[in-house]
Amino acid sequence: MRTYELMTIFRPEMAETDVRTEVDRVAGALTERGAEITKNDFWGKRRFAYEINHLTEGYYSVLEFQSEPAAIVDIDRALSLSDQVVRHKFIRPD
Repeated sequence: MRTYELMTIFRPEMAETDVRTEVDRVAGALTERGAEITKNDFWGKRRFAYEINHLTEGYYSVLEFQSEPAAIVDIDRALSLSDQVVRHKFIRPD
């Protein structure tokens, strides 16, 4: 199993409770695919360094987990299609 980090930025007009629910949903989807969540870090609403899609702020969250590479393919696609996600990025911290 490999170690990954998933940073996700959610739309600023969402309620914080809704964002936390979405983060838990992503963590649950990873767990269903055999991932082991090691850290769930919610940063809250932050200003962007530059404008993204005409937005200047968003809710940040970082999930650290261990998983097989195949498990993140479906999650990556779902996050790409989600209207609530501004940006997301999988990182291998090694």
